[in-house]
This record gives sequence, C-alpha cells and structure tokens, in this order.
Amino acid sequence: MKGEIKMKSKMKWVGLIGIVLSAFSIFIHFLLARFTQLGVSDYQSSVTIFSWRPIFDNPDFSTNSGSYRRLWGQVKLLESLYPDSIPRGYYPEPASQTNGFIFVRIQGGFHEIRNSICDVVAIARLLNATLAMPEIQSTTSSKGISSRFKSFAYLYNEDQFIVSLAKDVKIVRTLPKYLKGARRKKEIPVFKVPYSASPFYYLRHVLPVLKKHSVVELVVSNGGCLQAILPPDFEEYQRLRCRVSFQALQFRQEVQELSAKILQRLRAPSRPFIAFDPGMTRESLAYHGCAELFQDVHNELIQHKRSWMIKRGIVKGKLLVNSAEARLNGSCPLMPEEIGILLRAYGYSKDAIIYVSGGEVFGGQRTLIPLHAMFENVVDRTSLTTPWEMIRIYGQEVNLVNPPPGPPPFEEVKKRAAWKNAGPRPRPLPPPPAKPKSYNIEGWWGWVAESDNEPDSTVMELRTNAHKLLWEAIDYVVCVEADVFVPGFDRDGKGHSNFASLVVGHRLYQSAASKTFRPDRKEAAKFVDEIRDHMYQANRTWLKSVRRHLRKTLLDGILEASSKSKPLSFLSHPIPECSCLRHGSSEASKNSSSPLSSQVWKTLGVSHKCPAWMDTTSPVSQSKDKENDDDGDDDDSVSGLFFKQSGGNNEGEGGEVNTKEENQFEDQEELEGGER
Repeated sequence: MKGEIKMKSKMKWVGLIGIVLSAFSIFIHFLLARFTQLGVSDYQSSVTIFSWRPIFDNPDFSTNSGSYRRLWGQVKLLESLYPDSIPRGYYPEPASQTNGFIFVRIQGGFHEIRNSICDVVAIARLLNATLAMPEIQSTTSSKGISSRFKSFAYLYNEDQFIVSLAKDVKIVRTLPKYLKGARRKKEIPVFKVPYSASPFYYLRHVLPVLKKHSVVELVVSNGGCLQAILPPDFEEYQRLRCRVSFQALQFRQEVQELSAKILQRLRAPSRPFIAFDPGMTRESLAYHGCAELFQDVHNELIQHKRSWMIKRGIVKGKLLVNSAEARLNGSCPLMPEEIGILLRAYGYSKDAIIYVSGGEVFGGQRTLIPLHAMFENVVDRTSLTTPWEMIRIYGQEVNLVNPPPGPPPFEEVKKRAAWKNAGPRPRPLPPPPAKPKSYNIEGWWGWVAESDNEPDSTVMELRTNAHKLLWEAIDYVVCVEADVFVPGFDRDGKGHSNFASLVVGHRLYQSAASKTFRPDRKEAAKFVDEIRDHMYQANRTWLKSVRRHLRKTLLDGILEASSKSKPLSFLSHPIPECSCLRHGSSEASKNSSSPLSSQVWKTLGVSHKCPAWMDTTSPVSQSKDKENDDDGDDDDSVSGLFFKQSGGNNEGEGGEVNTKEENQFEDQEELEGGER
C-alpha cells in the first residue's frame, strides 16, 4: 500500500511539472510571436539562409584580364569628372527673418517625390521662406502604415535633411500651432503649382501672397514644380538641387542598413554585378501605347488605363496604337529578354549577377522568365532579404480589419417598406439581396469591363503604395552602387523622367566613370529582330555591331541626355553645374586628339577645376594605371558561344568560335573602341 501511495505521489509531481513546463513553453512562444517580430531580424541575418544560391560556371574570376576591364571597368574618358556642388560665388546664409512659411504636400511615386523635394527647397531659398517639413501624401497615417514614422520621416532622415541644408534654407519640422489651426480651417492660401514652373512664376504670384499671409501651401502632384533648366543667373540654385538630392536626402537608418546588407550579400561572391531597371509600369506602357506587347488581361489593363488617360487629357493621341511600330521607333521599353540578349552579345557570361530593381514589373515574373533563362544569377530585393528584415523597415503596423457593410441604399429600403405595406397576397417578391462583387483576380478582371474609372484603392493597396516607396529606396541605393547599370526605359506614365533617370543622374554625379549603358531602344529593337530567328547562331558581324553600339552609348548616351533628359529633369543630368575637372588628367582628356573626346568635353561644358584637395592621385600612379590598361587590352575572356547550352556543352551549330579566335575578335574590338 505504501509503495502504491508513493508511486501515485510521484506521478502527481511528474504531471504537475509537465503542466508547468507546458505553460512556460506556451508563454515563451507567445512572447516570441508578440515581441520578436521586429527584433529577431538582427539574429536571423546571421543564421537565416535567403533564397539566392549563386551559381558560377567558372569559380576562378580574374580581375586583371582585358575582358574584365571591357565588361566591368570604368570609362577612361570620364575619370577626370568629380562631384562638386559647393557654391562658387557669393552665397549668403539664410536670413533669420524670413517672408513666411511654406508648407508643401507632395503626391506621386518615388522619383516624383525626390524631384519635388529638391524643387521646393530651391523655391524656399528663392522666396526667402521658412520651409516646413514636406508632407508625402503616400505615407500619411491614414494609409494604415506605422505610426512610428510621420510622412517625410517614413522615407528620409529628417535630422540629416535639416542639418545638411542649414546654410541654404531655414527648415522647421512643423508649422506653428496657430498656423496649424488656420490650415485645418482652410484659411491659408493654397497653390496647385504647375509642372516645371519658372522661377518668375513664384516671384510674381506666390511671393506677394506669402508676404501678405506669412504662409502659403503648395500642392505638387506632377513630380516637379520648378523648370529643369534655369537661367544662368540661377546657377547656384542648380547646385542647391544637387546638394539636396545627393547629400541631404538620406534614407532613414533602417532602410540604409538593409540596403547595405543587400549590397554586402551581392558582393559576397567577390564578383561585380549588373543592376537592371525594367521601367515597365502600367502607366508608362499606357502613355506610350505599348499594350500589344502583352497578351490577354495585361493588354486590356493597359488599354483601360490609356482610355482613362485620354479622357483626362494626360494622353493626346489615339486609343489604338500600333505597338510594333512604337517599339521599332524606340517609344516602348526594352523587354527583359531584349536586355538579356544585348548583355550576352556584349560578352557578359551566363553566370553574371543581375539585380532587377523596380517596385513593379508589369506582367509579373512571367516577363522575366527569358532573362532567367539567359542568366543563372538573376536576383531582386525579395531573394536577398528575409521577411523579418522587411517587416523591420515597415515598423509596427495595425492589423487591417474589413469595414462593416454600409446601410442599404434608400431605394432598396423604400421597396422593402412598400412590399411590407402592400395589400393581401399574392404579393411580388422582395428584391434579392445585392451580390457582393468578386473578381477572379482581386482588383483586375471585374472593373475593366464595368467602368471607365479606376477602382478606389483599398486601405491595403494604399499601404502597399507606401511600402513601394521603401522598396524603391532600397533599389535606388543598390543601382547607384552597382558596377554596371542598364535602364530598360527612361520615361514614366506622364512622359517625364522616371526612376532610372534619377539613378543615371546620381551615378553621373557621384562616379561619372562608372559603366552605365544607355542603349538606343530603336537600334536595340533592330538588333534583336535580326537575330531572333537564329539566336543560337549569331555571327561575328552582328556581335561586333552590338558591342560597338553598347560601347558607344557609354558616351553618346551622356551627350543625348544633355539635350533630351535634362530639359525634363535636372537631376537626370546634373552636368556641368555640379561637376568639376581634376587637375592634370583633365587637361590630358580635354586635349585628346580624338574627335569624340573633343565633342564630349564641348557638349558637357565642364570647365570648373576641382579644389586641390580632391586631386589625390599622383602623376606616377596615373601613368602606372595607364600602362596597366594598355597591357591589359589583349582580351582573353568570353566564350565564343552567344548562349551556352544548359547542359554545359559549349558546342553550337554554326555559332561556335573557338577561344583563340574569340580572343582575337575581342582584341580587335578593343583596338577599334579604345577611345571609348
């Protein structure tokens, strides 16, 4: 009996201990689910394996060969260009007593916001006004985003913005309380400023009202409220734009840290990488009439958007456009497949790393399948991050709850009341309940045929639009720092400069010699059509033409941007106002006997000499670099095949060029294009 009692007592203790441990385990799991959602990312970054697994056919990657310099090296002619946005003349600090406050509401996407902020800072300086921190409409708290970040601070670092521009413009975080109340009562004057307005518009129309009321509100909705090319007397305002875009507008810390991690992971294999921005958004495709490049519902969506644009005067052309002709004329984006063909033809191997940027690639991953087939290491933001890391930059967001259904319409209530008060039976049946709308694909199929208008955005869609700003901020950092950048398109859905144009301008300012291809879409379409029927049997003449064209765009693209891109956006081509020439090497470059060199320097118009402290390279090291470059021109890299077969067999039907012949071919290319 005593043994049985002891055994039962032990079983009770074991059961009690098990219950306590189970409760403790549940409690720990609750804490992990509740509190580590934001903090576990730091730990996960060291142990979590993200989806990308680099695949390299040749583990030995030489950086001393001629092919490396041809594919990844800098443009020699532009190595003497340095960034310089420091004021060059009389430039007083902002006065302590200003004419009043300027409050700005900015609408649009990432590139429109960035352009607009640079413009409003220049306007505040022009009007001697105090600038209240701009409000980014896409990131207001009503969009369901984290309450931790307020509008401007959702994307950019407020402290950095204020400190960097302390000697340019007086900036405050918010309007004074009495002006906040007046704004809520709509008692302050509001200007819906036109796109690309001249400085004299603000001096004649806005400044008198500002002096009278001590405050004005500007609504900027088209991605730029100040003309790109200013009169010569306003050159310092151009340099102010550069200081805002390239120095003051730093992303908030969480975004910068994640961008640095992505760059570190891209460079972990110790290889350079290419950044590619497709620029394929529904708006841009609709604006330029490229619907027939897609099929099925994507075609209908583009046409629906174009019809909507025509009715609102955004597009002046017809609804039906021959997309094939538009593509051949260079009006449509280069498809990822076409970019892949050009890059392979230029000599980039199958295992080259390609980072695809952009918050939205219209058509989804299906349009990227050909690019994945040509290159084994095609990655994007999602394949280089973990969900915890993305959640951390979003902040703690509220859970979205579907709103309760609204009251039935008045006519339905009236019909039901009439049915209840009707005479004796038989009576007509009451109206059936309204069927809720359901689409095969949410937000796509149903409304295309039902209405000419776009459907109202849900709270979730508004939140996603705010998230897209953070996605594009990460992509922006990666593209600027990439070894090679290739834009697929340079226009947005309003015909203005887009995300890729800002990246090109930033790279031109920060490191002008970095390799940035600007393929002529008209020529590229012809090249692709020539080879489409016999893609695996590309001949030397075609390869030579493609390589010559791409090499030519490294400089000709800059010359073209000075006349086409700069009038639309100054930040897409901030030269010569924000650049200087390094001593010594600049003279050698300018005095080069090459006609192309003379044309480049004449078109760029850069004559300002850099300060002495920027000249950090000694003449000895320069000559040594030149000597090494000359010795390295005998290219030894790329396989003779245009496309390698997936099985690893390098034999092709009529397209094979053995390694020795290919080296001779590329040596000849280098000699012919040596000046470029």
